[in-house]
Amino acid sequence: MSGAVSTKPYLVRAIYDWCADSGLTAYLAVRVDEQTQVPMAYVRDGEIVLNLSVDAVRNLHISNDEITCGGRFGGVPHAIFVPMAAVIGIFAKETGQGLMFQGQESTPIFPGGGEPPSGNPVPPNKPHLRVVK
Repeated sequence: MSGAVSTKPYLVRAIYDWCADSGLTAYLAVRVDEQTQVPMAYVRDGEIVLNLSVDAVRNLHISNDEITCGGRFGGVPHAIFVPMAAVIGIFAKETGQGLMFQGQESTPIFPGGGEPPSGNPVPPNKPHLRVVK
């Protein structure tokens, strides 16, 4: 089915709502790229984890294409812009439950296209989470 809408934004909103309804803190894991607008001082290994709780952000908007909000980092206000393609996962801080996404970034591309050469299996990219305090 061509032209199908991605399920990713719907799943992000669902996990965010589940966290809010359960009294849990929603954390968003993001792979930072040139379109992502976050405070670069807090980016580690090309990734950042954002606290999306009601107390941490203002004007949160999760659309099918991006996530926008305002937040404070070290007491300094910042405008946050995360393209949906940059979202790695969303999870509850307290339990670790949530979803991790695999996108095109984790799909290996081989010279000439097609399958990997036989005898040289490509290890899958495993998502990882870090505790942010």
